[in-house]
Amino acid sequence: MSGAVEGGATTTLARAWAVTRADGVVLGFTDHDAVLRFEGIAFRPDGGLTARAVVQGLGLSVDNTEAQGILSDDAITETDLRAGRWDAADVRLWEVDWQDTANRRLLFRGALGEVTRADGAFRAELRGLSEALNVPLGRVYHPRCAARLGDGRCKADLARPGYRVETVVASVRDGVRFTLPDVQGYDQGWFEGGTLTVLDGAAHGLEGAIKQDRQEGPMRLIELWAATGLVPAPGARVRLTAGCDKRPATCRLKFQNFLNFRGFPHLPPEDWLISPQNGGAR
Repeated sequence: MSGAVEGGATTTLARAWAVTRADGVVLGFTDHDAVLRFEGIAFRPDGGLTARAVVQGLGLSVDNTEAQGILSDDAITETDLRAGRWDAADVRLWEVDWQDTANRRLLFRGALGEVTRADGAFRAELRGLSEALNVPLGRVYHPRCAARLGDGRCKADLARPGYRVETVVASVRDGVRFTLPDVQGYDQGWFEGGTLTVLDGAAHGLEGAIKQDRQEGPMRLIELWAATGLVPAPGARVRLTAGCDKRPATCRLKFQNFLNFRGFPHLPPEDWLISPQNGGAR
């Protein structure tokens, strides 16, 4: 086994990466020439993932680095990358003594960010733990609801009859326009703002946000805002979930859920607040 060379002296240090996807799949990689094992993970030396030098700042500054790999590796496939199964995967990087893996230190922990693919390889931005501090927090005072449909604040039960329907794909055009049979009995636009979820095939588990929903004869025409990473083939099963435009009337009439409305429907508009007779000088 070979070691790294620093200042003319041979060392026994190597780097090891562990990547954990949201679905629980854990993969390990190392720049050493043999398999390393610790924390219940086998770190493979076959070059499935490498990284540039890690740049870390003091305090709360965002870590800046990049991972790259070869798509021919059987652990990281282009299909999974396109499907988004590696998005936001947890990443840990250790410096480890390959002669004694108990002698190691954690250099970096974060998540995979934007992934790009070209010429049989991929590059992925690595985002440090401080990235979460860039997310806005707090409540926004707005006439429309601030909750996400079906979440713990909204509490709407989307599993009730009338809010979900399953069917099969008859045809797909441009990756965003779906023709679906057997979706009659729902108002025009009922699924706008909702989701289309793929239930089987290579694109299983992927979701798309619905932009338009209309009925034409026996067929339902669904258009997504953006294509899913993998386009489901005709015959694939999909599920449509009703959407919400965040208005109080929709919450009350469509979902019978106005008690959980998380907006401020009686908030005066800005024009009223700045008008002289209401907020101007006296």
